[in-house]
Amino acid sequence: MINHRIGPFAALAACALTLTLTGCSESNSASSVAATSPAAAATTSSALESESAPIPTDASPKSSAASESAKLTVTDVRVGEHEGFDRVVYELGGKGTPGWRVAYVDEAVQDGSGKTIPVSGNGILQVQIDGSAYPFDSDVEGYSGPNPVPGVPGGTVTEVNGALVFEGVTQSFIGVTQPDRPFTVSALSDPTRVVVDVAK
Repeated sequence: MINHRIGPFAALAACALTLTLTGCSESNSASSVAATSPAAAATTSSALESESAPIPTDASPKSSAASESAKLTVTDVRVGEHEGFDRVVYELGGKGTPGWRVAYVDEAVQDGSGKTIPVSGNGILQVQIDGSAYPFDSDVEGYSGPNPVPGVPGGTVTEVNGALVFEGVTQSFIGVTQPDRPFTVSALSDPTRVVVDVAK
């Protein structure tokens, strides 16, 4: 009699133990997915920066508004070559979403000082990134790499000159081999970037 009573209790205990272990396994699996999600997002973001995109066809000015209270500082500037276009990437740190105003200008005139900056090439794209902040306001170390940043040999972009902040705007100039080359401007996240593609 005693043995018959122990059997059902043992079965119930085993079942409860199985459910407990199964629950723990599912919980660990979810934690693992959550832990790898940021890395996956970063990989996707990097892929977006390097993958092919439509070749620009329009040379008209481009603009987009920054988010309210944005405080962003340029931390890196780089140039890459893609099928049909060159890509300039401004990486930013801080908070908020950047805005921009990008257009061709006759000469590179620095905001604030009025100084004319020499830029190589036969055309100049002025890039103004709105929602910018000085490093002491954004708590982000600013870009300290080479200036100008050279373009890819044989490409459309000859150089990228300057990433200075004045009254909440980062100003930079992209030298191009020919004036009025079509271009596009877009934003990427994780990390925050403003991307300018210039057609070859």
